[in-house]
Amino acid sequence: MSERKVLNKYYPPDFDPAKIPKLKLPKDRQYVVRLMAPFNMRCKTCGEYIYKGKKFNARKETVMNELYMGLPIFRFYIKCTRCLAEITFKTDPENTDYAMEHGATRNFQAEKLIEEEEKRVVQEREEEELNNPMKVLENRTKDSKMEMEVLENLQELKELNQRQAQVDFEGMIDRYRDQEKRDKEREKEEDERETKEMLDRALVKRLRDSDSDSEREEESSSSESKKPSTDKPTDILTTVKPAESQGTSAGGVKKAKVESWERSVGTLGSGALGSLVVRKKPAAAVNKPRPVAAAAAPTSQTDSKASTADSNNASKPVTTQNGSSSLSLLGAYSDSDSE
Repeated sequence: MSERKVLNKYYPPDFDPAKIPKLKLPKDRQYVVRLMAPFNMRCKTCGEYIYKGKKFNARKETVMNELYMGLPIFRFYIKCTRCLAEITFKTDPENTDYAMEHGATRNFQAEKLIEEEEKRVVQEREEEELNNPMKVLENRTKDSKMEMEVLENLQELKELNQRQAQVDFEGMIDRYRDQEKRDKEREKEEDERETKEMLDRALVKRLRDSDSDSEREEESSSSESKKPSTDKPTDILTTVKPAESQGTSAGGVKKAKVESWERSVGTLGSGALGSLVVRKKPAAAVNKPRPVAAAAAPTSQTDSKASTADSNNASKPVTTQNGSSSLSLLGAYSDSDSE
């Protein structure tokens, strides 16, 4: 089996290379090559930035009539990634670099410009010294003066370093650590003190609240004890109310309040039942007959108060309409029987 990747080819004995025709290609022909952008650039047409290392399919050609020490110079054609404008640059073997030619501007050439400026200054100085001996003396004087200044600055830096070397950095670090430790302890003590004060204030407030609650409970218990306790719901009917709660009549005379059970029995007035009320005879005139008055004469205010007290003591008191002293039905009947 023959080899797939042939490295050596067979040439027959009668092979004559002069019989092979040569291709006549132009010297400025172009080749398509794959390359990366050698530097950062910016397109002049659209302003697009093309960074160093971006890959392009470029066209390569040999620059005619340009050589550097027998080395050919090549030109490359690329297209902008945004507007497809053509950008060209070529090799620069003299500076081992690439030179921008058309379609874009090179960025970040500050270092290159500085180097070029230094080279130009050195070249001018050499040309001046070559034809002017006084200029050589001036340049040497300037150089010596500059060297003296540099040495003085170097000596100052050495002395400064020596002074700094005598500083005890370990002691400074230890003092800093001690200060930091003291600050932390002080902060901790302040926090504990603030916490204790807050707890004390909360405790005092709680004690005050408990004292106020106990005082309120005592006041409520005392007010409850002052209230009359009723064993039965019907006891309120038999309780005697003070005279202040009783109303006053139209003439300013106080009248006893009529209870609900008195309203059910009725009152003895100047009607049909008024004839049943009789006046008790005095002891001196027992034999003299006395007609029964239809209505009792009005008495003084003291008699009315006494009659009111007697009526309260009676089992079922009844008041008359004209404000006189009242008697119970049973008392009236007993008086009439005795006469």
